[in-house]
Amino acid sequence: MWAVRMNGLKVIITAGASGIGASTAAAFAAKGAKVVVSDINEEAVNACNENETSITAIEANVTDEVQVKDFVKRAADLLGGVDVLVNNAGTAGPTGPIEEMEAQAWRDCIDANLVSAFLHSKEVIPHFKQQSSGVIVNLSSTAGLYGYPLRTPYCSAKWAIIGLTKSLAMELGSHGIRANAICPGAVDGERMDRVIAAEAKSRDMSEDKVRGAYAKQASMRQFVKAEDIANMIVFLATPEAKLVSGQIISVDGHTEGIYDPF
Repeated sequence: MWAVRMNGLKVIITAGASGIGASTAAAFAAKGAKVVVSDINEEAVNACNENETSITAIEANVTDEVQVKDFVKRAADLLGGVDVLVNNAGTAGPTGPIEEMEAQAWRDCIDANLVSAFLHSKEVIPHFKQQSSGVIVNLSSTAGLYGYPLRTPYCSAKWAIIGLTKSLAMELGSHGIRANAICPGAVDGERMDRVIAAEAKSRDMSEDKVRGAYAKQASMRQFVKAEDIANMIVFLATPEAKLVSGQIISVDGHTEGIYDPF
């Protein structure tokens, strides 16, 4: 990995006490950045604060506007400002045919994946404008590039993240602020395990068969690691990426399309 250091860089990451968020926080901290993360999981927040000396975790619900305002203010006060916002928070949402989905479950998925990114960007952008610089990285998905049967709310939210990212890049570029989106493929870990289990149940087939289908979606025939996503996010915050904005970057081993052998 490149040798650039990030001593003093001020980073906020949503849902950063586990999964991709935690890997991203660790990658920034390893470069010398100062990091504050939010998470709704009290146990994960406590574990982060007990085990990490360079990362501060704050419990917050990313879909609650009042809590988001409070979190961003506390984070900016702790860091002495903000240089980077990583909108990582999201949820897999419900799995199943659209006509069987509950409207509230749909809304909850949109809120966690899309509205959370809007709320945090809204609070952080004034800090960026004041200093005429800043980096926003939004987490979309390869689901934001292709259709996704049985996962319509998740897919819809991730497509919308791309529109949000492109619009922010256009709106904020003259202020020295960059916005990009990452599209992970199938990321190995507990969350993907839950997605596979839910899809296997919905399709009435084995989890092994579903897992194999996900692996075969990508040319490189493998799942992505959280560290792979973290490394790309960190790169986008470096001076080497100073003219990279409005880009939708897949980290997925090259998704060929939604592979459906079912």
